[in-house]
Amino acid sequence: MANHQSAKKRIRRNERRYAMNHARIGRIRTYIKKVEVALATGNAEEARTAFRVAQPEIQRGVTKGVLHRNTAARKISRLAARVKSLDA
Repeated sequence: MANHQSAKKRIRRNERRYAMNHARIGRIRTYIKKVEVALATGNAEEARTAFRVAQPEIQRGVTKGVLHRNTAARKISRLAARVKSLDA
């Protein structure tokens, strides 16, 4: 257990940050799932709209440090390719 004030403060800060980071990761997964559902149903317009909403959220995850930039780039690239193939 933490014995001094700065350690207690760090524990409180880590708990808040943990909650925010996990909420952000959950939000990213939800947006990705919306794109995948639209792709599965074959609805190109809905998939395109969902992808436009998901892309900045994934990139924001990189900025906030919850996703590695290459992971985000890979996810965006694969989703974009699937959305594009639906149009063709």
